[in-house]
Amino acid sequence: MTTIQTDQDNYLVVQNLVKWFGNDRAVDDVSFSIPKGHFLTLLGPSGCGKTTTLMSIAGLHSIDSGEIRVGDVVYTSPEQGIFMAPENRDIGMVFQSYAIWPHMTVSQNVAYPLEIRKVAQSEIDDRVAAVLKLVGLTDMAEKMATQLSGGQQQRASLARAIVSQPRLLLFDEPLSNLDLKLREQMRVELKRIQNEVGITSIYVTHDQSEALVMSDDIIVMSKGKIEQTGGPLEIYSRPVNGYVSNFIGVANLLKGQVLEANGNGLGRVRISEGGKDIEVDCKIGVGLEQGSDAIISVRPENVEAVREKGNGASLEGEVMEAIFLGNYVDCRIQWGTFEWKVIAHPRTRLRSGEKVYLYLDPDHTLAVQP
Repeated sequence: MTTIQTDQDNYLVVQNLVKWFGNDRAVDDVSFSIPKGHFLTLLGPSGCGKTTTLMSIAGLHSIDSGEIRVGDVVYTSPEQGIFMAPENRDIGMVFQSYAIWPHMTVSQNVAYPLEIRKVAQSEIDDRVAAVLKLVGLTDMAEKMATQLSGGQQQRASLARAIVSQPRLLLFDEPLSNLDLKLREQMRVELKRIQNEVGITSIYVTHDQSEALVMSDDIIVMSKGKIEQTGGPLEIYSRPVNGYVSNFIGVANLLKGQVLEANGNGLGRVRISEGGKDIEVDCKIGVGLEQGSDAIISVRPENVEAVREKGNGASLEGEVMEAIFLGNYVDCRIQWGTFEWKVIAHPRTRLRSGEKVYLYLDPDHTLAVQP
């Protein structure tokens, strides 16, 4: 076993990770680190490399180059000839398929990781009871696994993963088999439990809502590479490019060109869409300068539709659709060939067919790289 000096802010370190499948470079020079106790989500569409990265950390995939270490222990380093077997990595895993043994009771399923470690029976009983209480399955302890609902099976799977107090907890899209209501409940429960036990966790999903609700940090991936790393608010409000803006939530994305970049993060951009041109003040993203092509990103909740033209409200459009959804109105507003998505307050009483003006707040209008 190779050990190196580490610190709490770099508890898990993945450095220059490369993984090939035949001629496909599934993970392309990926590097990141997370502090101990944090909850990190790898987010992206199918085939972006997030699951391959997770499986490489677990030791279920070998890697072609790079290094993976946890704390002061190197798990994988082809350059140093190191590959620690999965069973020696002290990792708990929760899969979307639950992986619960049907011939065992709930308590037997949860106790299994401790039994193979030859833990004393009295300690097994205490720890199993504690984690079943934590996940809300005390009353189900002697039920057969097949008698549990999907949500209960997922709780049992989580209990089994954390009972041995692993160094890392890995989640591979664990909620994808649950219905929407239960999925929303389990997001909150998983985060609560992770906070209580304090295990450093990595969560893989394609669901941006899960990522925003549960994560301390998010890594957005595409085609084997990292597009952006940051906290949920940063990723949502300050995407670095059009891909991240479009993948995280809903955004109005228009092509433009930077006219001014003031060096303080502010500037002015010309939007060109369907024969219409307009200049807007906005925030200028990293890597853009005067003359750069850009994508203008504006969230629907940050577009204000008004009936009277005033300062800043210079995009004239027509309401194509206004759907009342209780606490907000989901609107589609045509401007040239572009259809703006707008979240309006019910008191605006917008109606299909009427003319409106759109106000874009410079503090919430962002120019990013294409």
